[in-house]
Amino acid sequence: METRTTETTVPIAGVQLTGDLVVPAQARAVVLFAHGSGSSRRSPRNRLVADALNRQHLATLLVDLLTVAEEAIDDRTGELRFDIGLLTERLAGIVDWLATGEPAGPLPIGLFGASTGAAAALATAAARPDQVYAVVSRGGRPDLAGADLGRVRADTLLLVGGLDTEVIRLNEQAHAQLSAEAELRVIPGASHLFEEPGTLDRVARDAADWFTAALPPRSAG
Repeated sequence: METRTTETTVPIAGVQLTGDLVVPAQARAVVLFAHGSGSSRRSPRNRLVADALNRQHLATLLVDLLTVAEEAIDDRTGELRFDIGLLTERLAGIVDWLATGEPAGPLPIGLFGASTGAAAALATAAARPDQVYAVVSRGGRPDLAGADLGRVRADTLLLVGGLDTEVIRLNEQAHAQLSAEAELRVIPGASHLFEEPGTLDRVARDAADWFTAALPPRSAG
């Protein structure tokens, strides 16, 4: 079986969301990406991380959590990208869809969130404790998950750039509220977008290692 790449439509709560699903041969798990404010499923940063996960036999699903019409509104107002409740509702619906096994197979599920998408990923993990096994946040705002942080049971890795001082502080606060297995790692020399040479590759390696260790074998999914 070769790697399967599909542009797919996900029906969630009365809307149609578009996603890119990649399922490598002998996939051991699937990682759902929640992109951050002002970004999309075509984000080159998330694509780089997804490619690294695919090479480690992890399937990936990158989905735009807003419709085209909603993105047009958000481009003008910037409001929807911070609507954590809406993003969480959409993300939880996609988790339910993946959990049916139809899209990628009966695979355990992990979440990768960036910026505000990290808050939605953690809130979704809290809402779906029996379906989400691991979460990785890149330059995220986990603090925006609020009270949901204390209900997260998934193993969680928070990755923050060493130059991103304010986000480090916010991640430290969120990390202190997580009661499950959690680790905060600061990537030296990296800014918020991890644009410095080698820093995003480090994120990809750390994420792949975290998911591989935290996600159960396929037979347990």
